[in-house]
Amino acid sequence: MEQWSAGDDKPFVRREEPATRWWVVGVVVVVVGLAAAFWLWWQGREQPPEPPPLAAPRTEAPPQAKAEPPVQAPSLEPSKPLPTLDNSDAMMRDTVSGLVGRKAFDAMVYPSQIVRRIVATVDNLPRETAPRRVMPVERVPGEFKVEDMTISTANAARYAPYVRVFESLDARALVQRYVDSYPLFQRAYAELGFPNLQFHHRLLEAIDNLLAAPDVANPKLAQPKVLYLYDDPALEARSAGQKLIMRMGPDNAAKVKAKLREIRRELTVR
Repeated sequence: MEQWSAGDDKPFVRREEPATRWWVVGVVVVVVGLAAAFWLWWQGREQPPEPPPLAAPRTEAPPQAKAEPPVQAPSLEPSKPLPTLDNSDAMMRDTVSGLVGRKAFDAMVYPSQIVRRIVATVDNLPRETAPRRVMPVERVPGEFKVEDMTISTANAARYAPYVRVFESLDARALVQRYVDSYPLFQRAYAELGFPNLQFHHRLLEAIDNLLAAPDVANPKLAQPKVLYLYDDPALEARSAGQKLIMRMGPDNAAKVKAKLREIRRELTVR
């Protein structure tokens, strides 16, 4: 595991945020991760400055978290020995590349801190912002294109390779790998600052949030300063994950949502 000094940005530990800010794809998150190729901010513009160094973990529940649903989380007793969280990357590289293919893994997935990146991304997608630096997948290539102050239809082609990989996932095999490795995900979630909550419930909450993204085509944009915003305040107020779903275009969004529903069914029938 990389060593972090007191002055370093430690992206896997949640920082303190004002009460008005909030935030919610283990392999299943690579799911939510790959789905969010899926995950990548307004491209073709300057990125905003990185936030200041993150503070120590907090132990309260996520600000908008609802009561935990009556879904049994996977067992914390692994069916076979697992590596420690710090030594889990080799196992996770084999697991994820086995699910998405070696070529896609090498092109799209960050090969280090995989479990921590997945957990941080799942926790962030339902929030207002989801820092790209902790995501488990590479940013979508190419530039973000705008035509007549709407998202250009050409942007959908940039997301298409990620969506194809996500669509090809075997949902049952994916969830089984997640269940087999669940103690690692739970450990990373506790490390993130939530030792008394179940990561499994947060994962379901994140998937439900993505599924609730509105179906919109060519939404109007505004550019008050450098960054583009949705002109409709109701769309601009959506979570980071939902904005990602809206950015990838209606056809890609429909395919991602269909796979997320399939994965969610597998997660809740066990």
